[in-house]
Amino acid sequence: MASKKAPNAILLVGFGGPESPEEVFPFLESVTAGRNIPADRLQEVADRYLSRGGLSPVNGRMRSILESVREVLSQEELDIPVFWGNRNSIPFIEDVIEELDEKGFDEIAAWIASPYRSYSSCRQYLEQIEAGAERVNGRVSITRLRPHFDHPGCIETAADRLSEALSSLPEDKRKEAQLLFSAHSLPISAAETCSYVEEINEASRLIAERVDPEGNHPWEVVWQSRSGPPQVPWLIPDVCDRIDELAAEGVSAIVVSPVGFIVHNFEIEWDLDVEAAECAANHGIAFARAETIDDDPRFSQMIVDLVKESFSDQPEYLALGNLGIAPAPCPKDCCPAPSHSSR
Repeated sequence: MASKKAPNAILLVGFGGPESPEEVFPFLESVTAGRNIPADRLQEVADRYLSRGGLSPVNGRMRSILESVREVLSQEELDIPVFWGNRNSIPFIEDVIEELDEKGFDEIAAWIASPYRSYSSCRQYLEQIEAGAERVNGRVSITRLRPHFDHPGCIETAADRLSEALSSLPEDKRKEAQLLFSAHSLPISAAETCSYVEEINEASRLIAERVDPEGNHPWEVVWQSRSGPPQVPWLIPDVCDRIDELAAEGVSAIVVSPVGFIVHNFEIEWDLDVEAAECAANHGIAFARAETIDDDPRFSQMIVDLVKESFSDQPEYLALGNLGIAPAPCPKDCCPAPSHSSR
């Protein structure tokens, strides 16, 4: 049996974000293309970015991941160059693929920053990668690394971050805290055609069991950042709506884990650090938010391990939980595009 061919380059694929006021609207127009987002909603989101100088932290974090992965590769004496491309902002995926082609790299392992499978968190990235490959007439072969929502590098690291957040609460509130695992909402019609909700729930369970093996803290999944037309049903409960309900139930402390976002971004800073935190404060609820996991050394090691796994003849698949190893590459029929009316 022939050995699997090792990649001659790695492509880190991110969502992207603006880094100046001038980049805000082009970024949002890219994100919402074809989704029939009301103009007032788009302006509302733009104003949030502009209130922070038009800067999202996500690109800075991706640059740090890039350097960390390079360091791990160097330590392991793997001579594989690493590149980075975004779906919605510079450097765009298609442009980076052109650069890879120009430099003679033709076997690429692509790591997608979102570890969960849905159209917007998986298939849409693959479509853009395919478009980039077509732009260079197929001279570059790009294979995505398997989804990694249940990899120990994600789960164990997120559990440590959640434990730290729980410990940051006032001591008299800590034992009473409820755990909320927050992820980006989706239209229900889109969620029904993929494994996104199942994977979010499985990751949340695995994290909760490590943080609280005795089950002293109730936990549940909540959703944030919906952006579609109001008449289209999306996944609920919204994180702030749920905090309102928990306040009415007498909950006095809440800790949120941004389980759906493994790389720190603007949606965490706004939806959780501003809106959810203010909602909790208005009810007199002690509130803490777990940090993301992208700056932990185990995270960069995970990416390198996934690369090595992809070309090993006898790979050691590191995965936790009950859902099994997610396929890579993805089947052609997974995560279908939702209809325009539901996006």
